[in-house]
Amino acid sequence: MKALIVHAHPEPLSLNSALKDIAVTTLQKAGHEVQVSDLYAMRWKSGIDAEDFGLATTGRLDVAHDSGRAYETDALSADIATEQAKLLWADTVIFQFPLWWYSMPAILKGWVDRVFTYRFAYGVGEHTETKYGDRYGDGTLAGKRAMLSVTIGGKESHYTDRGINGPVDDLLFPIHHGILYYPGMEVLPPFVMYGTSRVSDGDFADAAKAWEQRLLTLEATDPIPFRRQNGGDYEMPSLRLHEGLESPGSAGFGLHVRG
Repeated sequence: MKALIVHAHPEPLSLNSALKDIAVTTLQKAGHEVQVSDLYAMRWKSGIDAEDFGLATTGRLDVAHDSGRAYETDALSADIATEQAKLLWADTVIFQFPLWWYSMPAILKGWVDRVFTYRFAYGVGEHTETKYGDRYGDGTLAGKRAMLSVTIGGKESHYTDRGINGPVDDLLFPIHHGILYYPGMEVLPPFVMYGTSRVSDGDFADAAKAWEQRLLTLEATDPIPFRRQNGGDYEMPSLRLHEGLESPGSAGFGLHVRG
């Protein structure tokens, strides 16, 4: 296995950094190849600008068009091209980050914004009345697997169906489905560590063991069964789920997961 770990936490001694280090050690000991993109250590630039695409800074920027042109002509900035090469090299991508304000840290969102360019992560494939591009199960990154490893300060009960913060699966759906599944990656169930604002040595030891076990079973783990856009479940060109395909009681995001 070739694993890329994209790590987003500013403190090298943080819990997230410890989980990243466990992942590197565990996977390497198991004989896998590992690369790490430590975004804060890299001083990753999170904001898109014209220089990303080899344009004069005074020109009118069209992010989709210009990022696609730069990708197809090898004109992307070196940092973006390097991260895209890592993604193409990897067959498994692990994202390690804390849940901040119900989402990923800004630096990680900036990595997605800049690295997932037009013609690389979206805007590929045939666009007609019967097929709306290669996405949601198809695309450049099809055949690769991805998993989130997320730390959450609050209690697990806060992130359930009746919890005040909403189900964690719903909070992560935009990342799982909209960022990772969109360009074709199979998305594994996340590893979530709760209550991280008050972690004892025992809590960490238990979490470390559970994390190691998840890492050692990645290749045997079934992905979340999202519905493929071009697999026949959706009407074309409206891209609405056909009536009668939903599982009993499913609604909202759950409609897009096969029962």
